[in-house]
Amino acid sequence: MERQNISYSDIGHLQVGTETIQDKSKAVKTVLMDLFVKHGNTDIEGVDCINACYGGTAALFNAINWIESSSWDGRYAIVVAADIAVYASGPARPTGGAGAVAMLIGANAVLSIDRGLRSTYMAHVYDFYKPDLNSEYPRVNGKLSIQCFLKALDVTYKGYKTKAARIKNKDVDMGYFDYMTFHSPYCKLVQKSFARLCYQDYLASDNVTDKLEQYRHVAVEDSYTNRELERAFISHSKDEFDKKTAPSLLIPKNVGNMYTATLYSCIASLFVSHSPEEMLGKRIGAFSYGSGLASSMFSFTVTSDIDRLRPFCHDLSHLTHHLNNRIKIAPEDFEMMMKKREQNHHLPNRTPSYPANRLSQGTYHIVQVDEEHRRTYTRTSVLDTLHRHPQSPLNSNNNECSAHYCPHM
Repeated sequence: MERQNISYSDIGHLQVGTETIQDKSKAVKTVLMDLFVKHGNTDIEGVDCINACYGGTAALFNAINWIESSSWDGRYAIVVAADIAVYASGPARPTGGAGAVAMLIGANAVLSIDRGLRSTYMAHVYDFYKPDLNSEYPRVNGKLSIQCFLKALDVTYKGYKTKAARIKNKDVDMGYFDYMTFHSPYCKLVQKSFARLCYQDYLASDNVTDKLEQYRHVAVEDSYTNRELERAFISHSKDEFDKKTAPSLLIPKNVGNMYTATLYSCIASLFVSHSPEEMLGKRIGAFSYGSGLASSMFSFTVTSDIDRLRPFCHDLSHLTHHLNNRIKIAPEDFEMMMKKREQNHHLPNRTPSYPANRLSQGTYHIVQVDEEHRRTYTRTSVLDTLHRHPQSPLNSNNNECSAHYCPHM
């Protein structure tokens, strides 16, 4: 809100996508309402969308559907995708991370979703789930989850291509996208996913490549676990992967899995990794996957107006600063912190002990959980830490006071 100089009264829809549950009844969105109520705005539709890693995409689709519907009253929507991804001690723990992405949704956007080009695949699978409400840790069938991920990728890609042929009269292959982004539980799976789409393109074409032709008639179910096929297409697609997808992994490589926020951190990474001129008018493919399972493939088109794109890119430039200013701790210290987190999980009547002076300026953070499990938040002080573009409306003369914010909001 501060970065874009948007009035709190200009928001008419707010949804949160998450799988990090603090309460089985009260929506995270209602906690965020504190920011709006103090500005007199209680007329905001939407609640939470909960599904492993996919909740943010569901919230985004709901917000877009609201704006395209007769219910739209001309105001903006906000989508928040936020999660804490933690695992029990073991090989999965290093892949975990935490993060949040907030998206402002409205008409005439700099980054526009391609209407009608959305393909979804849903199924009932126990590949990753959290049945123990007394623990943050998931039950994971890693082998099954990868197979489900790749099958969902196949089905949604074929569905996207079918819709593009019908609606846009376009024959889609990977050449159709300037960039391709994926949900990123870990970065190696993203490279396998890119290779998988190139494999699908090869099957759909009449091209013959000696090193690849032997894989044309592999049974579909066998192809998900065929390591030789996987290695062949990773090698075959490496140059395209490095150009179209690797730049999107800037944040996931540094932060780890953020569940619902991960895909959208990949999209943000593209704009951090490229100049506005390089992103101008580009098409970005997106594959969203959540275990259980829910998945979609869709795409965005970047504006062709450089004067609108430059401030948009500049508003993301703070991400590099935050990545470079993280605090490094030893693995054994992290293990000790995780042990303490396990002991405190959902306990009432406690005060978190993490030192607030380690948090970035302007960070909202929890200060107390009372005996009734009610949570109180505050904010670290901030003095105009926003990175502003000269053309940003925040620099206009009538907004001089907006450079200063009160602590404890």
